[in-house]
Amino acid sequence: MAKIKLTKNELKVQKDILKMYRRYLPTLTLKKQQLQAEIRTIEAKAKAVRKEKEEIEKEFDSWIAVFSEKEAFPDGLISVSNIRRGDGNIAGVSIPTYEGADFSTANYDLYDTPLWVDIAAKHMEKAMSLDLEAEVLDEQVRLLEAELLTTSQRVNLFEKVKIPETEANIKKISIYMSDQQVSAVVRSKISKRKIDARNATTSAEEVYSI
Repeated sequence: MAKIKLTKNELKVQKDILKMYRRYLPTLTLKKQQLQAEIRTIEAKAKAVRKEKEEIEKEFDSWIAVFSEKEAFPDGLISVSNIRRGDGNIAGVSIPTYEGADFSTANYDLYDTPLWVDIAAKHMEKAMSLDLEAEVLDEQVRLLEAELLTTSQRVNLFEKVKIPETEANIKKISIYMSDQQVSAVVRSKISKRKIDARNATTSAEEVYSI
């Protein structure tokens, strides 16, 4: 704990600091709760997105099993040519948002390739898009978790260190000033008694001299 001045001005400074901490703490606590809620929401969304992707992949695999033509599906048929991202903001944290993706389709022989391949290609695009969306959601969670860690540290700092420390400073100064006031009163009374005694002695001497 830093050394503080035991003065009236310092007491006011410490009280103002305490007031500031108590004003900011609810805001930080609310932000912490908001971040926790948003993280849970995004994690649930990412889980749902991955679940949807798995369902599409299972459907794709079932087609291959039915037609027994896995070799008919060209390797590298679908590729991502562009990922569209936007900017979002949650609890003051800048996050990326997924706006979609553009895909490129490799050339293949329409005569030698089964018709179901065209449908499967569209489903693959959807599955890849969902995978990209899940990755962006994961990035959002990482950014929010980093902010949550910082916010939680600040809440703990205020609750467990700064506020108790400032309250202790105020108590220390208040006790010192109270002691000083008591000492001043005692000194005043002692001084008054000495003056009264001196006056009484002087009066007695004057009477005796007469």
